[in-house]
Amino acid sequence: MSSVGKSLMVAALCRIFKQDGWRVAPFKSQNMALNSFATRDGREVGRAQAMQADAAGVDVTVEMNPVLIKPEADSFAQIVVLGKPWARLAAGEYMSRRSELWNTVTHALDSLRAQYDLIIIEGAGSPAELNLRSGDLVNMAIAEYAQAPVLLVGDIDRGGIFAQLLGTIWLLQENERARVRGLIVNKFRGDPRLFYDGVKILEARSGVGVLGVVPFVRDLRIADEDSVALETVDRGSRSARGIDVAVIRLPHISNFDDFDPLHAEADVAVRFVDRVEDVGRPDLLILPGTKTTTADLKYLRERGLTSRIVELAHTGVPVLGICGGYQMLGETIHDPSGVESDELEVQGLGLLPVTTTFAAEKQTTRARGSIQAGRGLFANAHGLEVAGYEIHMGQTSGLPQARSTPLQRVMARGDEVAADDDGAVSEDGMIAGTYFHGLFENDALRHALLANLAARKGWTRAAAPARFDRNTEYDRLAETVRGHLDLGEVYRMLGASQ
Repeated sequence: MSSVGKSLMVAALCRIFKQDGWRVAPFKSQNMALNSFATRDGREVGRAQAMQADAAGVDVTVEMNPVLIKPEADSFAQIVVLGKPWARLAAGEYMSRRSELWNTVTHALDSLRAQYDLIIIEGAGSPAELNLRSGDLVNMAIAEYAQAPVLLVGDIDRGGIFAQLLGTIWLLQENERARVRGLIVNKFRGDPRLFYDGVKILEARSGVGVLGVVPFVRDLRIADEDSVALETVDRGSRSARGIDVAVIRLPHISNFDDFDPLHAEADVAVRFVDRVEDVGRPDLLILPGTKTTTADLKYLRERGLTSRIVELAHTGVPVLGICGGYQMLGETIHDPSGVESDELEVQGLGLLPVTTTFAAEKQTTRARGSIQAGRGLFANAHGLEVAGYEIHMGQTSGLPQARSTPLQRVMARGDEVAADDDGAVSEDGMIAGTYFHGLFENDALRHALLANLAARKGWTRAAAPARFDRNTEYDRLAETVRGHLDLGEVYRMLGASQ
C-alpha cells in the first residue's frame, strides 16, 4: 500500500547495486505526487524518481517516470507525460484515457533496459486494487510486461502486516501471484528476533519467503514522495531546540523536501503548521511551494492565516516564500488564461511589491545564481553562488518604483547562460521570495541565513553547522538494507552472483 517504504526500498536497492558495480536505474511508470524535480533537459519528473536516480549515481530522465499526476483543487489533476504537461483532467476522465499511455510507459521502460544493466521498478499504492486492474499502468501489468520478479513490501510500524502482505497475495490473480518471489517486512522497531514467529506464519500462509525484516531508519534525510509523509511531522509545538522555523502546511504543498537541510541542523526545529493557534511567533516563517497557488491562498484566508502572516511580518518576523509561496507574498496574481481557476485576479498578501501572471507554458529547469541581497535575512550572503531548480507556471515581476531588490541574479538555466533576476527582497531584507527550489541545500547560504536568525535572538550558533549531503544518507540506507535483506536470494532472482 502507499507509504510502506517502496520508494526508499527502491532507492536502497539502487544504491546497493551501484556499490556492487551495476549500472542501475529506477522506474515508476505512473506517479501521483506534488513533489517533482527538473531533469537536465528541462522536463519534470516525480521527486522520488530523481532521488532514486541520485542514489543510483545517474542523472534522472523522463523515461524513469513517464507519467506524473499532479493533483489540483476540485478533483482535477495535471497529467505530465514524458516531462511535459499533457492534459488537465478530472479523475474520471483520466481513468478512461489511461490506455492511451500504455505504449508511452512501455517504450520508456524499453529505452531504460537498453541503457542499463538493471532496472528497479516501483509500483504505486497496492497491486491488488481490484477496481483499477483493467487500466493498470504501474503495478502487475508492468511486471508482466517486463517478466520481472516482484517483491512485496509491508509496513509493520502501521500494524496489520499479515493483512497487508497475505491479503495482497490472496487478491492477486494466479499468474500475478507466481511473480511474487519475496516479502519484505519494513520499518520494524526493536529486536527483529521477536518477529521470528511472524516470519514463519507469513511464509507458511503465503508460500513465499520473507527476504528480510528491515528496521525503521530514524532521521533519514531523503526526499519523500509526497505530503503523506508530513502526517508524522511535528505540526504545532514550538521546540526549545534553538531556531524555530514554521512552514505553512498548504493543502497542495509541493517540494517540502526543500526543508530537509534545515531539519539536519542540530539547533533548528522545523514545524509544519496549518492553524493560527499553532503558528506562534517563529524565528522564520516560510510559505512553501504549491501546485495551486490561488486555491491554497483562499484556504489560508478562510482559516485566518493570511492575517496572522501579515501581522507577524509587520512586527518583524522574517518571512520567506518559495515558488507558489513567493507568488502569494505579492500584490496580485493574474490568471487571464484560466490556468489555475476562473478568477482573473486574486489579491496576494501585499508583503512584496511584485505581481504574478500565470501562463500556460511551464518553466521547468535547473538553474544557478548569485545572491544579490545583502541585508536582513541575507546579511553576509551577497555574492554567494547557489544552485536550485524551478518548476512553475507563473512569471513574477516587480511593480514600478518598487522598494525592493532581486534576491539573486540567475547566471544559468540548464545548459544555457542566463542574465536575469529571480525573486525579491524587501528594503530591510526581512521579507523575501524566490522561485528556486533546493535553496537550503546550498550550505554557505543556509549557514549565513541561520547565523543571521541566531544573531536576531542575541546569540551565536553553538552547534557546528551541518554539511548537507544526501549521499551519506543513501549510504546509510543501503547499509541498513544490506544488513537485513537476503541479497543472495535477490541475486539468484536475477540469475546473477553477488
